[in-house]
Amino acid sequence: MAVKVLILEDNPVARSFLCRVVRESFSDTIAITEAGDLESARAQISLTGGASGLHGVDPFKLILVDLELPDGNGMELLSELTQYPATKIVTTLYSDDDHLFPALQCGADGYLLKEDRFEVLVEELQKIVRGQPPLSPAIARRLLTHFRSGGRADRAAPDSGFSTSPDLLSTTSAPVPIGKVPDHERLTPRESEVLTYLSKGFTIKEIASLMGIKWFTVNDHIKSIYKKLNVSSRAEAAVLATKQGLV
Repeated sequence: MAVKVLILEDNPVARSFLCRVVRESFSDTIAITEAGDLESARAQISLTGGASGLHGVDPFKLILVDLELPDGNGMELLSELTQYPATKIVTTLYSDDDHLFPALQCGADGYLLKEDRFEVLVEELQKIVRGQPPLSPAIARRLLTHFRSGGRADRAAPDSGFSTSPDLLSTTSAPVPIGKVPDHERLTPRESEVLTYLSKGFTIKEIASLMGIKWFTVNDHIKSIYKKLNVSSRAEAAVLATKQGLV
Protein backbone atom coordinates (compact mmCIF):
# COMPACT_ATOMS: atom_id res chain seq x y z
CA MET A 1 0.00 0.00 0.00
CA ALA A 2 1.33 3.43 -0.93
CA VAL A 3 2.26 5.92 1.79
CA LYS A 4 -0.12 8.88 1.58
CA VAL A 5 1.36 12.39 1.60
CA LEU A 6 -0.49 15.72 1.61
CA ILE A 7 1.27 18.82 0.31
CA LEU A 8 -0.40 22.13 1.16
CA GLU A 9 1.18 24.85 -0.99
CA ASP A 10 -0.54 27.60 -2.97
CA ASN A 11 2.29 28.23 -5.45
CA PRO A 12 2.07 25.63 -8.28
CA VAL A 13 5.81 25.81 -9.01
CA ALA A 14 6.76 25.36 -5.35
CA ARG A 15 4.19 22.57 -5.01
CA SER A 16 5.68 20.70 -7.96
CA PHE A 17 9.15 21.18 -6.49
CA LEU A 18 8.06 19.75 -3.12
CA CYS A 19 6.44 16.78 -4.86
CA ARG A 20 9.80 15.97 -6.44
CA VAL A 21 11.55 16.36 -3.09
CA VAL A 22 9.15 13.93 -1.41
CA ARG A 23 9.43 11.32 -4.15
CA GLU A 24 13.21 11.51 -4.06
CA SER A 25 13.36 11.28 -0.26
CA PHE A 26 11.71 7.91 0.34
CA SER A 27 12.02 4.44 -1.11
CA ASP A 28 8.38 3.60 -0.27
CA THR A 29 5.66 3.92 -2.90
CA ILE A 30 4.28 7.43 -2.39
CA ALA A 31 0.77 8.70 -3.17
CA ILE A 32 0.79 12.50 -3.11
CA THR A 33 -2.31 14.65 -2.74
CA GLU A 34 -1.90 18.35 -3.54
CA ALA A 35 -3.86 21.22 -2.02
CA GLY A 36 -3.58 24.91 -2.85
CA ASP A 37 -5.48 26.31 0.11
CA LEU A 38 -6.74 25.45 3.58
CA GLU A 39 -10.24 24.60 2.38
CA SER A 40 -8.91 22.00 -0.06
CA ALA A 41 -6.55 20.53 2.54
CA ARG A 42 -9.34 20.23 5.11
CA ALA A 43 -11.55 18.53 2.54
CA GLN A 44 -8.85 15.94 1.83
CA ILE A 45 -8.24 15.36 5.54
CA SER A 46 -11.96 14.89 6.13
CA LEU A 47 -11.81 11.96 3.71
CA THR A 48 -9.25 10.28 5.98
CA GLY A 49 -11.25 10.46 9.17
CA GLY A 50 -11.10 14.19 9.88
CA ALA A 51 -8.72 16.10 12.14
CA SER A 52 -10.01 14.39 15.29
CA GLY A 53 -12.09 11.58 13.85
CA LEU A 54 -11.47 7.92 13.19
CA HIS A 55 -8.15 7.11 11.57
CA GLY A 56 -8.81 3.60 10.37
CA VAL A 57 -9.34 4.80 6.82
CA ASP A 58 -5.72 5.03 5.63
CA PRO A 59 -4.78 8.53 6.87
CA PHE A 60 -2.00 10.69 5.51
CA LYS A 61 1.36 9.78 7.05
CA LEU A 62 3.23 12.93 6.03
CA ILE A 63 1.83 16.44 5.69
CA LEU A 64 3.82 19.41 4.35
CA VAL A 65 2.27 22.73 5.33
CA ASP A 66 2.97 26.18 3.89
CA LEU A 67 2.28 29.05 6.29
CA GLU A 68 0.97 31.88 4.10
CA LEU A 69 -2.09 30.72 2.17
CA PRO A 70 -4.87 32.47 0.21
CA ASP A 71 -7.51 31.65 2.81
CA GLY A 72 -5.52 31.76 6.05
CA ASN A 73 -2.39 30.59 7.79
CA GLY A 74 -0.99 27.07 7.84
CA MET A 75 -0.66 27.27 11.63
CA GLU A 76 -4.44 27.06 11.80
CA LEU A 77 -4.29 23.62 10.21
CA LEU A 78 -1.40 22.51 12.42
CA SER A 79 -3.45 23.43 15.50
CA GLU A 80 -6.40 21.43 14.18
CA LEU A 81 -4.23 18.35 13.53
CA THR A 82 -2.58 17.89 16.93
CA GLN A 83 -4.28 14.47 17.27
CA TYR A 84 -3.92 13.48 13.62
CA PRO A 85 -1.51 10.51 13.17
CA ALA A 86 0.88 12.11 10.69
CA THR A 87 4.32 13.68 10.67
CA LYS A 88 3.64 17.38 10.04
CA ILE A 89 6.37 19.57 8.55
CA VAL A 90 6.27 23.29 7.81
CA THR A 91 7.69 24.25 4.41
CA THR A 92 8.09 28.02 4.15
CA LEU A 93 10.30 30.95 3.23
CA TYR A 94 10.14 32.42 6.73
CA SER A 95 13.10 31.70 9.02
CA ASP A 96 12.38 34.27 11.76
CA ASP A 97 11.39 33.50 15.35
CA ASP A 98 7.91 34.97 14.87
CA HIS A 99 7.07 32.15 12.48
CA LEU A 100 9.36 29.36 13.72
CA PHE A 101 8.35 29.11 17.37
CA PRO A 102 4.58 29.50 16.91
CA ALA A 103 4.72 26.76 14.27
CA LEU A 104 6.51 24.43 16.68
CA GLN A 105 4.02 25.30 19.41
CA CYS A 106 1.19 24.43 17.02
CA GLY A 107 2.58 20.91 16.63
CA ALA A 108 4.99 21.02 13.68
CA ASP A 109 7.39 18.04 13.74
CA GLY A 110 9.87 19.80 11.47
CA TYR A 111 10.58 23.11 9.79
CA LEU A 112 12.07 23.34 6.29
CA LEU A 113 12.93 26.37 4.16
CA LYS A 114 11.80 26.11 0.54
CA GLU A 115 14.76 28.25 -0.52
CA ASP A 116 17.16 25.41 0.39
CA ARG A 117 18.67 23.36 -2.42
CA PHE A 118 16.83 20.27 -3.64
CA GLU A 119 19.54 17.99 -2.24
CA VAL A 120 19.39 19.65 1.18
CA LEU A 121 15.63 19.26 1.45
CA VAL A 122 15.84 15.60 0.43
CA GLU A 123 18.51 14.99 3.06
CA GLU A 124 16.44 16.72 5.74
CA LEU A 125 13.28 14.77 4.91
CA GLN A 126 15.24 11.52 5.00
CA LYS A 127 16.11 12.26 8.61
CA ILE A 128 12.57 11.18 9.50
CA VAL A 129 13.42 7.53 8.90
CA ARG A 130 16.54 7.93 11.04
CA GLY A 131 14.45 9.24 13.92
CA GLN A 132 15.63 12.84 13.61
CA PRO A 133 13.50 15.99 13.25
CA PRO A 134 13.80 17.52 9.77
CA LEU A 135 15.13 21.05 10.20
CA SER A 136 16.74 23.25 7.59
CA PRO A 137 20.36 24.05 8.58
CA ALA A 138 19.52 27.71 9.14
CA ILE A 139 16.64 26.73 11.42
CA ALA A 140 18.79 24.31 13.43
CA ARG A 141 21.34 27.08 13.96
CA ARG A 142 18.62 29.50 15.00
CA LEU A 143 17.28 27.05 17.58
CA LEU A 144 20.74 26.41 19.02
CA THR A 145 21.46 30.13 19.20
CA HIS A 146 18.11 30.77 20.84
CA PHE A 147 18.61 28.29 23.66
CA ARG A 148 22.30 28.95 24.14
CA SER A 149 21.47 32.62 24.65
CA GLY A 150 18.99 31.75 27.37
CA GLY A 151 15.81 31.72 25.31
CA ARG A 152 12.68 30.33 26.91
CA ALA A 153 12.55 26.58 26.33
CA ASP A 154 8.80 26.52 26.83
CA ARG A 155 8.39 28.29 23.50
CA ALA A 156 9.47 25.13 21.76
CA ALA A 157 7.13 22.53 20.39
CA PRO A 158 5.72 19.62 22.36
CA ASP A 159 7.20 16.21 21.59
CA SER A 160 6.74 15.27 17.95
CA GLY A 161 6.97 11.54 18.39
CA PHE A 162 10.41 11.20 16.85
CA SER A 163 12.61 8.62 18.52
CA THR A 164 15.57 10.91 19.11
CA SER A 165 16.14 13.07 22.15
CA PRO A 166 14.51 16.50 21.84
CA ASP A 167 17.64 18.25 23.14
CA LEU A 168 17.62 20.51 20.08
CA LEU A 169 14.26 21.95 21.07
CA SER A 170 14.50 21.86 24.84
CA THR A 171 17.04 22.78 27.48
CA THR A 172 15.73 20.36 30.10
CA SER A 173 14.18 16.93 30.06
CA ALA A 174 10.74 16.26 31.45
CA PRO A 175 10.74 14.29 34.70
CA VAL A 176 10.33 10.56 34.24
CA PRO A 177 7.52 9.09 36.34
CA ILE A 178 8.39 5.83 38.10
CA GLY A 179 4.97 4.76 39.30
CA LYS A 180 3.26 1.64 37.99
CA VAL A 181 1.66 2.10 34.59
CA PRO A 182 -2.11 1.45 34.64
CA ASP A 183 -3.11 -1.75 32.85
CA HIS A 184 -5.03 0.12 30.15
CA GLU A 185 -1.92 2.14 29.34
CA ARG A 186 0.47 -0.78 29.12
CA LEU A 187 2.28 -1.22 25.85
CA THR A 188 0.98 -3.60 23.22
CA PRO A 189 3.28 -6.46 22.16
CA ARG A 190 4.21 -4.52 19.01
CA GLU A 191 4.99 -1.38 21.00
CA SER A 192 7.11 -3.40 23.43
CA GLU A 193 9.05 -4.82 20.51
CA VAL A 194 9.63 -1.35 19.07
CA LEU A 195 10.74 -0.05 22.47
CA THR A 196 13.19 -2.92 22.83
CA TYR A 197 14.80 -2.05 19.51
CA LEU A 198 14.82 1.66 20.40
CA SER A 199 16.61 0.99 23.67
CA LYS A 200 19.28 -0.90 21.71
CA GLY A 201 19.94 2.10 19.50
CA PHE A 202 18.29 1.00 16.26
CA THR A 203 16.97 3.71 13.94
CA ILE A 204 13.35 3.86 12.78
CA LYS A 205 14.32 2.53 9.36
CA GLU A 206 16.27 -0.37 10.90
CA ILE A 207 13.37 -1.23 13.20
CA ALA A 208 10.97 -1.21 10.25
CA SER A 209 13.24 -3.61 8.39
CA LEU A 210 13.61 -5.93 11.39
CA MET A 211 9.86 -6.00 12.03
CA GLY A 212 8.81 -6.13 8.38
CA ILE A 213 6.65 -3.02 8.58
CA LYS A 214 6.68 0.51 7.15
CA TRP A 215 8.80 3.12 8.87
CA PHE A 216 5.73 5.36 9.17
CA THR A 217 4.11 2.56 11.19
CA VAL A 218 7.15 2.42 13.48
CA ASN A 219 6.88 6.17 13.99
CA ASP A 220 3.21 5.74 14.95
CA HIS A 221 4.20 3.10 17.53
CA ILE A 222 6.85 5.44 18.97
CA LYS A 223 4.33 8.26 19.37
CA SER A 224 2.00 5.88 21.21
CA ILE A 225 4.86 4.67 23.43
CA TYR A 226 5.83 8.21 24.39
CA LYS A 227 2.21 9.08 25.17
CA LYS A 228 1.61 5.99 27.29
CA LEU A 229 4.86 6.32 29.23
CA ASN A 230 4.65 10.13 29.45
CA VAL A 231 8.20 10.60 28.17
CA SER A 232 9.81 12.64 25.41
CA SER A 233 12.90 10.71 24.32
CA ARG A 234 14.05 7.16 23.65
CA ALA A 235 16.43 7.34 26.63
CA GLU A 236 13.61 8.19 29.05
CA ALA A 237 11.38 5.53 27.54
CA ALA A 238 14.06 2.85 27.83
CA VAL A 239 14.88 3.71 31.46
CA LEU A 240 11.22 3.77 32.54
CA ALA A 241 10.39 0.58 30.66
CA THR A 242 13.28 -1.23 32.34
CA LYS A 243 12.26 -0.03 35.80
CA GLN A 244 8.69 -1.18 35.27
CA GLY A 245 9.54 -4.44 33.56
CA LEU A 246 7.74 -3.44 30.37
CA VAL A 247 10.47 -4.88 28.17
